Amino acid sequence: MTTVRQRRVGKGTEAAEDQPAEEKNGKPDRKTLSDHAGGKLWNVLSTTVGGIVAISLGLLTSVYVATLHENDLWFSNIKEVEREISFRTECGLYYSYYKQMIQAASIHQGLHGLVYDNKTESVRTINILERMNVYQEVFLSILYRILPIQQYLEPVYFYIYTLFGLQAVYVIALYVTSWLLSGTWLSGLLAACWYITNRIDTTRVEFTIPLRENWALPFFAVQIAAITYLLRTHSQPVQERLTLLAVFAATFLFSLTWQFNQFMMLIQALALFILDCFDMLPAAKVTWLYIIQISGLLLVCVLQFFNSMILGSLLLSFNASVLLARTIQKNLKKGGLLNRLGKLFLHVLLVLCLTLLINKFIKKILHLESDEHIFKFLKAKFGFGATRDFDANLYLCEEAFGLLPLNTFSRLSDTLLFCIYIFVLFLMTVAAVIVAFRNLSGSNQVQFVEKMEECTVTLKPDAAYNLIHTVLFGCLALSTMRMKYLWTSHMCVFASFGLCSTEIWKLILKCIHLYTSQRTHAIKYSVTIITLLYISYKFWPGIMDELSELREFYDPDTVELMNWIKSNTPNTAVFAGSMQLLAGVKLCTGRTLTNHPHYEDKNLRERTKQIYQIYAKRAPEEVYRILRSFGTDYVILEDSICYERRHSRGCRLRDLLDIANGHIMDGLGENEPDLKPSLYPRFCEEIKKNLPSYTTHFTRVFQNKTFHVYKLAKHK
Repeated sequence: MTTVRQRRVGKGTEAAEDQPAEEKNGKPDRKTLSDHAGGKLWNVLSTTVGGIVAISLGLLTSVYVATLHENDLWFSNIKEVEREISFRTECGLYYSYYKQMIQAASIHQGLHGLVYDNKTESVRTINILERMNVYQEVFLSILYRILPIQQYLEPVYFYIYTLFGLQAVYVIALYVTSWLLSGTWLSGLLAACWYITNRIDTTRVEFTIPLRENWALPFFAVQIAAITYLLRTHSQPVQERLTLLAVFAATFLFSLTWQFNQFMMLIQALALFILDCFDMLPAAKVTWLYIIQISGLLLVCVLQFFNSMILGSLLLSFNASVLLARTIQKNLKKGGLLNRLGKLFLHVLLVLCLTLLINKFIKKILHLESDEHIFKFLKAKFGFGATRDFDANLYLCEEAFGLLPLNTFSRLSDTLLFCIYIFVLFLMTVAAVIVAFRNLSGSNQVQFVEKMEECTVTLKPDAAYNLIHTVLFGCLALSTMRMKYLWTSHMCVFASFGLCSTEIWKLILKCIHLYTSQRTHAIKYSVTIITLLYISYKFWPGIMDELSELREFYDPDTVELMNWIKSNTPNTAVFAGSMQLLAGVKLCTGRTLTNHPHYEDKNLRERTKQIYQIYAKRAPEEVYRILRSFGTDYVILEDSICYERRHSRGCRLRDLLDIANGHIMDGLGENEPDLKPSLYPRFCEEIKKNLPSYTTHFTRVFQNKTFHVYKLAKHK
């Protein structure tokens, strides 16, 4: 614990107040020993009750989200094809590999089908285990096959119940983190209650079950809990080794289950770097955490057949640079304020330069371009020049990748979460600035701090880490709405910790000259209990109403399309269309695809842009040639894309294609001066007129209110 306090004048009665009885009396008497035994018994009882409450809340959360999923879709009553269609977009693609493993003649054959897959991308064999993070589907399918549960539980229920079960792990991890930070399980109870009552902003597991983040975030929460425990100052060597093992296991599982793991852990590494620079964390533990991140990611890299995107990640380059820079600058944490600031500036500059050099070198050696679309997106998003790049604009136009909407804060404020979070964040930030200045200045240069009014500022390493963690992930969430779930869940932890923190209430009461130990504890517990009662009173009726609301899955057009494909096309048929729809085609029918939603591959991105020319202004001969180059037998056109109104002009898919092709967009509005009118009408509109130039190459074989399927002629 780092402390900054004003020098005391007088006898120091406060210090005496806080001292244990043994120190005052010199020799423990019988009453002291009795009190000690009673205190130990009370701690055991409190820990037991807190543990039971944590497990109960975790299980209740699992049941809660499972019930919402059932009530929303009537999942137990709908047909299998409807269940599969409910796994929208990339969710359906991931679940299809679980289904493929379940239906395989043997585990070996199922694994062989994933390693040598020729149905996910036509005219191309790819390694699914190398390309995608689907080891969880593989593990779950093997577990389902070997356990004697096939007669009692359908594969789809085994899958979704596992994901809902992970929500229990998630909530327990948040609960434990808050408990560790504050020292009371009431804080964990408040964090879990906030997580549940703010469900709209803390999770989306009930309607996007197979999404990678729903697998990964519980392990990320476990990792944060383990890091919080590791950074406590009083851990024994055995406890420390076991905690490091827990951090490694959680880091490995988090990395294995989500393709964006490297970016999340890079932010985590930045948090460690900032705190280490200001001497707010034990250097040895920080080094271990860097090594764990590197080793966990490299192990995942091996399991993913040396995935080049992992090897070329900024995280590996950054961590290697930090460790290298620390060996070069050995006297970084010595000297006065100006000396330390100068060394710190050079250290940051050295780490930055080394990171860029190492990363550039690795990418050049490996010819890595898999993640270039992410950096193009970031460059355009933060205003470093406009772009006509189709992939970057595809992300920029999606609401999920836009700024966090302001109504998020009003929803979070309704439960008092955001208001308390900001209050705690402000106090903790002030404490962090004071402690950082003290660490940089040295003990002989803090006279101006001592001129403050009499108050004590403390910032433990575990609290310091969680402070920087919440700030950095808050910045990420504010800039990209899809990432808010990483922030809002930790917001519950941080706010509840602050409300139940003895240090924070002690600081406040000392600053207003009202501090006593009894008053601090009374306020801490009473405010927490009042907040819990308020949340229960205000939101319990709403939760009950939500659980009683019954709806049913209804998508007859998509069901009709999938049934037609299964009944009227050969198993070897190749389908082209939108990424989102084709994921469902693969899951429901098992047919071969030309493209799919897992976008982390340059060749696939180029292929998708070519396939999407079906919605551009192109000649029928050109579109036919493009589709046949990918082995396409059938193409599915969607009216919802061809006549899209969801996005504004400039962000509709057809507009993005027009801009990328150098054509003027449809509708009223401005166009960039170098865009020109196309020589051809829009393909998806013109093909429906059955003109000879189109019917020569395309024959309509299916149609309903939403979809139009055309079979491609096989010219010699």
